[in-house]
Amino acid sequence: MENIYLYMIIALAILAIADLVVGVSNDAVNFLNSAIGSKAISFKTIMIVASLGVAVGAVFSSGMMEVARKGIFNPGEFMFNEIMIIFLAVMITDILLLDFFNSVGMPTSTTVSIVFELLGAAVAMALIKIGHDNGNFSDVINYINTSKASQIIFGILLSVVVAFSIGAIVQWFSRLLLSYNFQNKANWVGGLFGGIALTAITYFIFMKGLKGTSYAKESFDILGGRTMKDFLESEVLTIVLISSVFWSLLSYALITFFKTNIYKLIIIVGTFALALAFAGNDLVNFIGVPVAAYNAFVEWSASGIAATAFPMDVLAEKVPTNNLLLFGAGVVMVLTLWFSSKSKDVVKTSLDLSSQGDTKERFQPNFLSRSFVRTAMLMSQMSSYMLPKSWQEKIDKQFEAPVITLNKDKKYELPAFDLVRAAVNLMVAAVLISIATSYKLPLSTTYVTFMVAMGSSLADRAWGAESAVYRVAGVINVIGGWFFTALSAFSAAALVAYLLNLNINVMFPILLLAAFGLLIRSSIAHSKRAKEAKAEDSLTKAESSSIQGVIHESAGNIANVVMRGNKIYTNAINGLAKQDLILLKKNKKQILKLSNEVDDLRDNIFYFIKNLDESSVGASNFYIHILGYLQDMVQSLEYITKVSHKHVNNNHKKLKFNQIKELKEVDARFELLFNNTKTAFESRSFEEIGVILSRKAEITTLVTDKIKRQVERTRTEESSPKNTTLYFSLLLETKDLLTATMNLLDEYYNAHDSSVKPATITSESEE
Repeated sequence: MENIYLYMIIALAILAIADLVVGVSNDAVNFLNSAIGSKAISFKTIMIVASLGVAVGAVFSSGMMEVARKGIFNPGEFMFNEIMIIFLAVMITDILLLDFFNSVGMPTSTTVSIVFELLGAAVAMALIKIGHDNGNFSDVINYINTSKASQIIFGILLSVVVAFSIGAIVQWFSRLLLSYNFQNKANWVGGLFGGIALTAITYFIFMKGLKGTSYAKESFDILGGRTMKDFLESEVLTIVLISSVFWSLLSYALITFFKTNIYKLIIIVGTFALALAFAGNDLVNFIGVPVAAYNAFVEWSASGIAATAFPMDVLAEKVPTNNLLLFGAGVVMVLTLWFSSKSKDVVKTSLDLSSQGDTKERFQPNFLSRSFVRTAMLMSQMSSYMLPKSWQEKIDKQFEAPVITLNKDKKYELPAFDLVRAAVNLMVAAVLISIATSYKLPLSTTYVTFMVAMGSSLADRAWGAESAVYRVAGVINVIGGWFFTALSAFSAAALVAYLLNLNINVMFPILLLAAFGLLIRSSIAHSKRAKEAKAEDSLTKAESSSIQGVIHESAGNIANVVMRGNKIYTNAINGLAKQDLILLKKNKKQILKLSNEVDDLRDNIFYFIKNLDESSVGASNFYIHILGYLQDMVQSLEYITKVSHKHVNNNHKKLKFNQIKELKEVDARFELLFNNTKTAFESRSFEEIGVILSRKAEITTLVTDKIKRQVERTRTEESSPKNTTLYFSLLLETKDLLTATMNLLDEYYNAHDSSVKPATITSESEE
């Protein structure tokens, strides 16, 4: 029994490494978002700067470890065996919860997760103790550090509203002052903006960096015998004023004499600062619990007292963390930063929601997002009535984004936002976190950085009429995810603590294996999804400027749709014949994927047409017709798949032998049609399309004949209304599928001219 605690310490050390990996994957968005989104500097430079910030911050984070020891519960109320159960429950829950958010690409707060996990596990253990001692439920308050816990929770919730509001206000005034033409503004304007931004960021570095070191608690004669920590907190105004003058003059000099882009410098320094703050502030979220558990284990081992009788008052004392341990944690964090693919997904979510340009919207509008957008539009109209028209025109001019003409494929290479917004994001986040730190108000760096980015996006008019409902829905989803984090962290940690308490020797290895099993499964699933996203069978956008060019470019898409459509149709018939619900479910996923890809092609029509000259209008007409026929084909397949799944899922009567036999005949004939079509398009043998078209009447007759037979059966022997409805639906939709396919082939057959060489758009780099 005694050895179980040594094994738990080893397990906690392994869990700490795993938690560092999943935690950094989620929190990387905090400090990478602005630099990556603005494309101010190369990705490699961004990663080097962020890595340095993480490494320095990790070494400076010693003072933050106290949160895990006594910030949420009163350790003296628990015995050693109970504390170990609490800590193990927290770590198992934390890695699974953070990995879940990483897998779905959603940023969440590691601070919120660790706080509510500690709270949940501590409450569960307190209730168990109270129940064992026949105490009152109200006694649970004695076990929890209620004042500190409520302060942390309130500070986190308040930071969401404050960060969004301040981010929006500062961005609005910054854009009003600088506009999008900020590079051509007078040097003093850039110097002033640089001075304010660099003052905010450097003061932030002092507050979050130096305060965490051992030097901050030593007194210095130069500071009048005060400690560095006291000096930073008491001389805020003096430090800010001197720093503002110094950085403003330096920024002006760099712009005037060295032609330095001051906005890039702000982004580099800001990225380093937020990376430092992340490591210094959030490292406790990943290794604070295992470190506290190790300290408790060392004290208990030396005491010689039974685990059930050794109180944990020792955790209430301040114990310095080993610097070598902090350095090792920093190394793990830096490696994760470079190699984690999940961190890129989380960053992408934040960038998509704050992007100035068009992106593929990940979130669907909902009632709340539509209501918010309508309210914002109403307020905008009211403000336009209140302000003089001349003022309104001047303001609108400052917010006019430059029009950059690029090929449709190149538009995705544009920055998500410009250097001004990136600088504002970093500056405001730094200021808010610095103020909270100076007043000892805990907050979530994730919530602050994300909500500042969303506020600045709103103020910068990045959420236009065509994207606002999707972006607001995304923000609501992310914030909803944060509440889910709190509830699930509390509940899951409490449940795991309860299970461990039932029988520690049995439940410890079971839960540990389950946690690592789920992590491995999640990693494999994420890798599989990443491969599917890059799958070779996905559809490609046309770029040609002539009909013949579009014919050749889109031939691969047609072959692809026909091949996948053939498989989907066959699976629907086979699923009905065998009553195979699993096959029909998979089929629904396949048609949904194909439908989304065709929708993406249709969404690209605007950019395709914009890139054509006046002599190439015929290519756009051809392309529009082709996409219309593709969509008709997909809609028919979608309907066939849906009704087949619905019939089997509702446990209706199986189709009769004759009905299945006839459907198989139709499927066999369609398979031949689709295979011949696929071959013709893959080999670019467009002349063969004429042969396929000549068989249209034969296939139409086949389907019509099956409909007539079913009519006769219905009049004489059919007894199931559901079967009849399903069978007619399948055959009628099959006729529509045939019509759409033949229309597509006819369009290609009439438009193709083998004597004309396909013309394509030539990029500037090729000229």
